[in-house]
Amino acid sequence: MTILTTQKQLLSQHGFANVVLNTSTNQKSLNAVKVIESAELISFFNAKEAYKSPTYLTIQIGSNQHITLMPEFLQYVNHSCEPNVFFDTTLMQLIALKRIEIDEELRFFYPSSEWKMTQSFVCNCSASNCLQLIQGAAYLSSDVVKQYQFTDFIKQQLANI
Repeated sequence: MTILTTQKQLLSQHGFANVVLNTSTNQKSLNAVKVIESAELISFFNAKEAYKSPTYLTIQIGSNQHITLMPEFLQYVNHSCEPNVFFDTTLMQLIALKRIEIDEELRFFYPSSEWKMTQSFVCNCSASNCLQLIQGAAYLSSDVVKQYQFTDFIKQQLANI
């Protein structure tokens, strides 16, 4: 294993990004190895496994439909209230929401694909618009909803409330 810095350890390489371990926090992330432009198709994905209930590793694609990702390394795209990527679960594509620089972590907004999360958590992303408690799209105010892109399934759910 290659050491990137005193706090980052390279775990695996995947063309456009590497899985990196932050040795001070023990958190894994997916970090860009090249500049990725806004709206760029980063990767296709599909379902490795499907479940009726969510887990902390699944993405929701429909009512009682949750998938783990293939390629598996996409599970290291972590949450941020200031996302730079989006999982389009209709086209099964990971898309850049903005320009991503080399070594920048790929991050998505978990409620963009999750209606009610199985494990809510306190967010520590430090974004100026950080929501603090992340629970799923069902718990977002209409003002917050206007700030984000959502999967087609979550858009349908939001339209029904």
